[in-house]
Amino acid sequence: MSGANDPYDPKQVAALSPAALAAGVAQAREALAKAADLDQLRAAQAAHVGDRSPLALANREIAALPPAAKSDAGKRVNAARTEVRQAYAARLAELEAERDARVLLEESVDVTLPWDRRITGARHPLTTTQELIGDVFTAMGWEVAEGPEVEAEWFNFDALNIGVDHPTRTLMDTFFVAAPDGSADSGLVLRTHTSPVQARVMLTRKPPIYVICPGKVFRTDEPDATHSPVFHQVEGLVIDKGITMAHLKGTLDHMAQAFFGPGIVTRLRPSYFPFTEPSAEPDLLCFVCRGESAGNPNRPCRTCDSEGWIEWGGCGMVNPRVLRACGIDPEVYSGFAFGMGIERTMMFRNNAADLRNIVEGDVRFTQAFGMEA
Repeated sequence: MSGANDPYDPKQVAALSPAALAAGVAQAREALAKAADLDQLRAAQAAHVGDRSPLALANREIAALPPAAKSDAGKRVNAARTEVRQAYAARLAELEAERDARVLLEESVDVTLPWDRRITGARHPLTTTQELIGDVFTAMGWEVAEGPEVEAEWFNFDALNIGVDHPTRTLMDTFFVAAPDGSADSGLVLRTHTSPVQARVMLTRKPPIYVICPGKVFRTDEPDATHSPVFHQVEGLVIDKGITMAHLKGTLDHMAQAFFGPGIVTRLRPSYFPFTEPSAEPDLLCFVCRGESAGNPNRPCRTCDSEGWIEWGGCGMVNPRVLRACGIDPEVYSGFAFGMGIERTMMFRNNAADLRNIVEGDVRFTQAFGMEA
C-alpha cells in the first residue's frame, strides 16, 4: 500500500527560471535605453512590455506549474514585469522631456529681432490719384459717373460725332471685340476713352449735369516709357444754361492748383476734337520752374524742357451735334468737357519718369508713396 502523495512537485518551466527572467529584464532594459525617440520607444515597448513580450509569455506558463510552485513563480514574474514597466516609464519621461525642449527651441520667437524686416504695403498711386480727383470735384458738388469697359460702337464713336467714315475713327487704335461666331462685326469695342460715359449720362439725366468720369481705357499701343495699351483717363462734363469757355478755364485752373499747388494755372491752345467745338489743348504751367525757364538759358528745366508749360490733355465746348444725339437742345443748353490721363497726371505730380513702373508691380515703386490719402 502506497503512502500519501507529496503535495510539493519540484517540476519547473524553463521560461520561469530566475535566470531566464533576469535575462528578459536585461534585454528589455537594453532595448528601452537604446530607443532614440518616441517612435523607437513604442516599438521597444511592444517587444518587451506588450502582450507578446517574453515576460508576458512567461506569465502564461504559470498555469502549467503544480499548485505549490505557482505562487513563487508568480512573484518572480510580477517583479520582473514591474521592473521593465518602470524602466519604460523612466525612458518615456526622458524622451518626452527631450522632445518638448526641442519643440520649444524650434518654435521659439526671438522678440529681439528687427520688427520691420517685412516690407510695409502701400496703396497704388493710381488709386490715390483717382480718389483725389474725385475728392476735388465732389467738393464742388459734382458727381462721379461710371460706365462699361466693353462698349457699344455707337456710344464710343457715333454719339460723339465720330461717324463711320470719320478719319479719326481709324486713328483711335481700337480693340474691336469679336462676335460669338468669330466675325469682327459685333458692334462692341474696348472703350478708347471714357467719353462714352458722358454720352450715357446725357441720355439718362436731365440738365444741369456736372459729372466726372474716371476709368480704364484701351488702345493698341506698344508699351514703352510713355505709352501703354491699358491706361486710365478722367473726363469732366458740364451741361447747363449759359456755360462758356470761361467756366472751363476756371475749372481747369482749380483742378491744377488742387493737384500741383497754389499759383499753377492753365492756358488753352486751339485744337480739334470731333466731340467739342471749339476745342483746345490745356497746358499746365510748369510746377517746377513756374514758367521761368521759357527763353531763359540760365534757368533750364528738365520737367518742361525749358518751355515753361506742360501738355495736359484736351478740352472744349460740347459739340451741338453731340448734344442733339443725346437728346439735349443746344439752343437751350451748352456745356464743356475735358479729359486727361490719370497716369500722366500722377507722373507729373510725383516726378515718375517711366509709365511701365506703374504697372510692373514692384513694391519699391508703390512703397515710395506710402499711404497717401
